[in-house]
Amino acid sequence: MARRWKILLAVLVFVAVAALRRGGPRPVRAGWPANVGHRGASVRFPENTLAAFRAALEAGAGGLELDVRLTRDGHPVVMHDATVDRTTDGFGAVVGMTLEAVRRLRAGGPGEGVPTLREVLEEFPGTSVNIDIKDWDLPGAEKVVLSVLQGAGVADRVLVASAEHRVLRRFRRASGGKFDTGASRREIAVFYALSRLRLERLIRPAYAALQVPVDYGPLRILTPRFVRAARSLGVRVDVWTINEADQMREVLDLGADTIMTDRPEELARVLGDRAEG
Repeated sequence: MARRWKILLAVLVFVAVAALRRGGPRPVRAGWPANVGHRGASVRFPENTLAAFRAALEAGAGGLELDVRLTRDGHPVVMHDATVDRTTDGFGAVVGMTLEAVRRLRAGGPGEGVPTLREVLEEFPGTSVNIDIKDWDLPGAEKVVLSVLQGAGVADRVLVASAEHRVLRRFRRASGGKFDTGASRREIAVFYALSRLRLERLIRPAYAALQVPVDYGPLRILTPRFVRAARSLGVRVDVWTINEADQMREVLDLGADTIMTDRPEELARVLGDRAEG
């Protein structure tokens, strides 16, 4: 088993040197909030709705995390799943529906529907927003999202994320590096491997933040060493999704910069207690 891990690490080193050195490091923007409502205050309100986002900010969140998918006629709507079945009173794939059809759906209480990305940005001016592009297999989705962001003039308060490396690569190329992005799943794997070998200086990150869980399967991702390596490159560490106070305190003690939580009111209490202590 140990030999297998050494071989894997060696391969990842090669991939990092060959593929990631082309990236350009960008300084992390100061002031990104520590408390980010994951799909809003999604324990108490229907996820990814204006009500959930409003409640998260009222509860003490400094920023919002949301997911976007494109409708058939090319509008980014705020939706995590590929279908509307779980979170609305309708059914079917988002990509197969027009914006008009999505607007007719009920996503929560009376009058609560599925918002568009533009509506969220306009509803909460000045709020930091983490935007996760979910349409991995829809080339061009990132350009549509970029167009909305450029039209809204929000380069100073958004971060674009995706687990899929191709999506982020296309977004970075199209945006000319004017918008911060998170690391893709591939970039996180390379960073993790090189940081374990203390070779993180080989990386020239094209991302502003590593957005990670505490653990991934049997691997412990969030460690003091991981955080130190990220800081040495000017990269923020965002951790998802943390909902219990004890784990929030643990994650903060390990040095995380941001916590994404379904319970921003709980994280606000934890952060308040730490500030007073």
